[in-house]
Amino acid sequence: MRTYGVRDWGAGYFGINEAGHMVVMPEKDARRQIDLYEVLEGLRDREISTPVIIRFRDLLKHRLTEIRDAFDSAIRDHAYQGAYACIYPVKVNQQRQLCEEVRDIGSQLGFGLEAGSKPELLAVLGLTENLPTMPIVCNGFKDSEFIETVILATKLGRHIIPVVERFSDLELLVKHAKRYNVRPRIGVRAKPSARGSGRWESSGGMRSKFGLTVIELLHALEFLKQHGMADCLTMIHFHIGSQIGDIRHIKSAVNELAHIYCELKKLGAGLDTIDVGGGMGIDYDGSQSDSPSSVNYGVPEYAADIVYRVKSVCDAAGLPHPRILSESGRAMVAHSSLLIMDVLGKTHFPTDPDLDNVRALMQTENERPQPILELIDAYEALSQPRVNIVEVYHDAVQARDEAMSLFNLGYLSLSMRSATERLFWAVGRKALTLAQAKGELPDDLIDLPQILSDIYYVNFSLFQSLPDHWAIDQLFPICPIHRLHEEPGRRAILADITCDSDGQVDKFIDKKSSHKPVLELHDLKYTGNGELKPEPYYLGVFLLGAYQEVLGDLHNLYGDTHVVHVSFDDSPGVGDWDLDEVIEGDTVKEVLSYVQYDSEDLVRSMRRDVERAVKGGTLSVPEAQNLLKFYDSGMEGYTYLE
Repeated sequence: MRTYGVRDWGAGYFGINEAGHMVVMPEKDARRQIDLYEVLEGLRDREISTPVIIRFRDLLKHRLTEIRDAFDSAIRDHAYQGAYACIYPVKVNQQRQLCEEVRDIGSQLGFGLEAGSKPELLAVLGLTENLPTMPIVCNGFKDSEFIETVILATKLGRHIIPVVERFSDLELLVKHAKRYNVRPRIGVRAKPSARGSGRWESSGGMRSKFGLTVIELLHALEFLKQHGMADCLTMIHFHIGSQIGDIRHIKSAVNELAHIYCELKKLGAGLDTIDVGGGMGIDYDGSQSDSPSSVNYGVPEYAADIVYRVKSVCDAAGLPHPRILSESGRAMVAHSSLLIMDVLGKTHFPTDPDLDNVRALMQTENERPQPILELIDAYEALSQPRVNIVEVYHDAVQARDEAMSLFNLGYLSLSMRSATERLFWAVGRKALTLAQAKGELPDDLIDLPQILSDIYYVNFSLFQSLPDHWAIDQLFPICPIHRLHEEPGRRAILADITCDSDGQVDKFIDKKSSHKPVLELHDLKYTGNGELKPEPYYLGVFLLGAYQEVLGDLHNLYGDTHVVHVSFDDSPGVGDWDLDEVIEGDTVKEVLSYVQYDSEDLVRSMRRDVERAVKGGTLSVPEAQNLLKFYDSGMEGYTYLE
């Protein structure tokens, strides 16, 4: 567990059992565990192959309840007179099954949903049938059709709040409200001077994409007064960025928003709600710091600071405490989903110099290459006491470079080039081992762990399943889900199965620094009498519930992975988990249709080509039939390797 920092980033939801398997504790109760490896074996028995996303409904419910409880405690502790609701922005993960679970759990907790586009609005309105009191917040750019839909939904009885991002939104709201004789709830997004921190800090502040400046806020209030609708302005909203690592930025921004709220309230606005937006982050790397992949606060501190800041400002102004909304999508759903993927194989650099063989090979050369002799000397020098490791490594680099130059000029044989590479990797590995034993690596050796690392080939697409790692270097916890009672003996990077050189993971969480370039993994075990095949070795990527599924693309036409929903089964004698739902991943036929291919046309083209080959004698009829069967079944198959 120490190797992979599970206790640090797991937030009490993940652990390792006596069998060395990763377990999920959806209620943070060690007595109620789900063994991930057992789940995977159950999926294999059902012919559900990896890669597969597993969602845990019980964990999602616990997380949402934890946020509810944190704000309820803060409201009690500070004698706050207003209410609270957490709003789920569906852009975080729009998958229907997840949104329905958030809706069902959230309806019991008094939570709501947020839509940021026309398609999301239509989805949310459909999701909230028979839930007239569930808050619906509408952010983002809006056209006349969008706003007319909001006004009609208000008339339908929905508790819907359109947020004014531009002054033109307000003009359309007033126009359609008068047309349908509706008194809508209206929110306005303010542009605070305070900014967030981390990768998304530019989404807040005065230069942010959305919102009204203070000048525009006053103009908006006057516009509403002119139309007799100042009381319709019920909510002030802001957003200072996603995954805010430092609680001080949150406190500063909430304090500013509360003052804006009070000033507008005094000027006649009908405000009764403050929406503090998103930004509550999660601790991806377990460092509990303000790094881009972490946070220096927890849910209770976040809730307490927001409640206290709003209360203090309102009390000083002599105004009632407003309802507080937060759009904490990442914090709500990130922990509830994980990806399991299988390792297909690996490459590694030899660390045994095989000196006897190298010396024997040199005897067959007309002249013993000097760079080879220098590399042998370098390797043997590392066995001497008080050796200068960096100096020896520099000598090895120079000898290797000279050998490559000789090869390119035709003065070094291929076998001697092979010996050069083998000796250089052996020197590097020995130098790295000696340097690590002494503590921190010297600057000149800092790249050695990555240079000497294995490459583990993994059955997944980085661009489909981990787009934020590829695009913005977001770190996610990655570790094996079994064999965790064994000490990992290899250091590796992960390569996906796309044909893109960017398709690799070479940054991993590390509490001692911003990241580490390699991941500790176990050596693969091989079976088979003829062709050796690696025994199943599975890796899990955790905290994936937010953004990754909806941002994934079709690079190389690798589509959505299988998704399964798992929950506790308390029935005696039938195991400890239930498979509630299976959403099969994209087939080849489906992803081809996304890029405007007609699979039936492709099959017909293939049939014509096969018939020509049969007539020409290059394919027999049985061979042709086998090819067509493969082609047909491939169209209906999983896009990943099976």
